[in-house]
Amino acid sequence: MTIEATVTLRSEDIPAIGRDRIRLLEAVARKGSITAGAKEAGLSYKAAWDALNAMANLFGQPLLDTRSGGRAGGGARLTETGLRVVDAFHRLEAELTRLLSGLEPELAGTGINPLQLVSGFLMKTSARNALRGTITGIVSDAIAAEVAVAVSEDTTIHALVTNESVRELGLVAGREAIVLIKAPFVIIAPGDERPKVSVRNCVPGTVQRCETSPVSAEVVLDIGGGKTLAATITAHSATSLGLAPGKPVYALFDAAHVIVATD
Repeated sequence: MTIEATVTLRSEDIPAIGRDRIRLLEAVARKGSITAGAKEAGLSYKAAWDALNAMANLFGQPLLDTRSGGRAGGGARLTETGLRVVDAFHRLEAELTRLLSGLEPELAGTGINPLQLVSGFLMKTSARNALRGTITGIVSDAIAAEVAVAVSEDTTIHALVTNESVRELGLVAGREAIVLIKAPFVIIAPGDERPKVSVRNCVPGTVQRCETSPVSAEVVLDIGGGKTLAATITAHSATSLGLAPGKPVYALFDAAHVIVATD
């Protein structure tokens, strides 16, 4: 497989900065103006300014030197810091690509690729359930899109996201993605017959374990393909449903409660 690393820089309360924003910075410097650079990058003037301000906030100092219009006309150029940031960003991506490519032979035959390895090590999320799969289809209207992600041969999870998220994450059929579901969003229905409910996701499984406290219970389901799904319910519900290892159940959760992430 061809490996190409992409870097995303994050800071608290500041939008993520990745290759697209670095390319915007380069376009503005190349064109000599924010208006022309934004047009080349396919952004509105406001979106370009928001992105440039976010970068300045992240790095703590301006990356562009701008001049107001006048007899000589307005313009923009990279500051010394901006030049160094762009160069360092590209060097970092190149080094990560080299590193990941070097790992590939060592992982041969394991069924794991270097991108999955890095994601597994570095990904942090408060969601109890994080399942990797492959996008099998996307159906969209004017506002939102339903994304189908196959997490195993028998289980597909559906997520409802905005069209903007589809574009920003580069979601397309065939691409790997990770679906995140918080355990309290998962409802348990006992039995081996699919219940008739309006929720989009109805995943069959068997109880792997059920741990209860005086108030709540965590139920972990085996959904096949080496994957599990956890639900947090009340202890009363766990007792009244008679949840015990090996019992067949269905996990129910709405598509709007599923978050999609990409590497």
